[in-house]
Amino acid sequence: MYNKLQYISQGNTVQEQLHNIQLVLDNGCTWIQLRFKNGNDLDFNVLSKKIKLLCESYKATLIINDRVDVALKIASDGVHLGLDDMKIKDARVLLGNTKIIGATANTFSAIQNHIQNGCDYIGLGPFQFTKTKDNLSPILGLDGYRSIRAQLKAANIEIPIYAIGGITLENVDSLLETGIHGIAVSAIITQSNQKHKLITQLNEKLYGNGIV
Repeated sequence: MYNKLQYISQGNTVQEQLHNIQLVLDNGCTWIQLRFKNGNDLDFNVLSKKIKLLCESYKATLIINDRVDVALKIASDGVHLGLDDMKIKDARVLLGNTKIIGATANTFSAIQNHIQNGCDYIGLGPFQFTKTKDNLSPILGLDGYRSIRAQLKAANIEIPIYAIGGITLENVDSLLETGIHGIAVSAIITQSNQKHKLITQLNEKLYGNGIV
C-alpha cells in the first residue's frame, strides 16, 4: 500500500526545490511529489533528473505533478494530475499499467470518474484554506470528508484517499477518523525548523506505532 505521508515540493528555483526535498528525505519522508509550476522546461528537466537520483538513493517514491512528459523521460514512479491537467485515460496509455496515477478531486462524482479512467489514488481537498495553491475548489472541512467517505462506502468503492490543503499536525487525528488513507502536505514541512520531529510525529499519527 502507498505511503501515508506525501510531501508536495516547494521552491521557486531549482536550488530551492533541491534544498527542500533533500531536507525532507534526510528527515524521514519517503514519498515526494515534485511540483514546480513556475519552472521552465529546461529547469524542470534538470530538477527532475536530480530528484530522481535522490529518491532512488533514499528508496523513496517519486511522483511528478502535472508533467506526464517529464515522468516518461525520467521513468518516475508516476504522476499526479490536477483538474486542468492531461486526462487520466491519456496518461495511462502513455505510462502503462505499472505506473502510479494520482488525481485531484473535490467531489464524490469526480472520484468516480477518476476511478473509471484508471486512477490509483485520490488527492481530496482542500481540507481548509491554503496559500500553497491558487484557484482553490470549495473547502471540504471534516464534514465534507465524512460525507464523501460515506458515499464511497455506500457505493462499495475502495481507493486510497489523501486529504490535502492546509493540514496541520493538530488536525491529522480528526481527519484519520473520517477514514482517509493518508495526507499530502507541503508548507508545514517546508517551513518547519524541526523537520525530523514533525515528520516523525506525522508518521506516528498516520501509522499508529510510528513504523512506516
